[in-house]
Amino acid sequence: MELGKVGIWWSGTWSGADGAHGAAAAEMESLGYGALWCSGGFDLGFPSRFGRLLDATEHIPVASGILSIWHANPAQAAHGAAALEAAHPGRFLLGLGASHAPVVEQLGTEYALPYTRMVHYLDELDVHGPAVARDRRVLAALGPRMLTLAAERAAGAHPYFVPVEHVARARGLIGPGPLLAPELAVVLEVDPAVARATAREYTAGYLRLPNYANNLRSLGFDDDDLEGRGSDRLVDAVVAWGDTTTIAERVRSFHDAGADHVCVQVVTDRSQGFPLEAYRELGAALLGG
Repeated sequence: MELGKVGIWWSGTWSGADGAHGAAAAEMESLGYGALWCSGGFDLGFPSRFGRLLDATEHIPVASGILSIWHANPAQAAHGAAALEAAHPGRFLLGLGASHAPVVEQLGTEYALPYTRMVHYLDELDVHGPAVARDRRVLAALGPRMLTLAAERAAGAHPYFVPVEHVARARGLIGPGPLLAPELAVVLEVDPAVARATAREYTAGYLRLPNYANNLRSLGFDDDDLEGRGSDRLVDAVVAWGDTTTIAERVRSFHDAGADHVCVQVVTDRSQGFPLEAYRELGAALLGG
């Protein structure tokens, strides 16, 4: 599946993409973005949002970033992906993740042995046909074991909330073949104080999740960096901010470090809906438009 060099990661409402016309998704496709990544959310089962994005577009791939293996069982994931394959052949990429203890425990479920659970999940998917075969799935991987599993049992890895140092480390670990498609949060703002304040609305929640915090510690960030909503050093490492030229340079640094595809997530006030204008501006810098 060809994802191109740059895609869009967005978990909020697609400003029409969940309705009849899907204007935002269709425009992102027309601008030349390579893929649309959408969170699986927190409802149980296989979400309908992926199908709505596919219905709204013509050829662009849609990827789940991610579908939690605690919120949808293997049969649900396989049946959902098979239905999308029948309606939109070759366009859905199943992104799977082990989620986080605080999220899973809200289901009343013990967060135990997430790596082992992922292995068993993939074992079950292997009997469900080509729509969820190895080349049609990626894993949300941070640590060495999950990254290795992503290289061995999936098309590759989709790391989230990572600096460029993690991209380089991941590429070194998985080797040159597997897909490496990290997410990169961006803020279109040149004023440092305003940009970092906006970025901290994004970092605040993720720094409370042990998987992300421990991954950042492994890259040299300490407790002072991780406290509250993050130090300036940490915020600047995981969120690209500035004008479109500066953000394009950061995206390029991810590619130079080994990323095949970078999923750009504009950080903004989600109550305003999909940040259409920001993605238009970025498109000109990132896609050569």
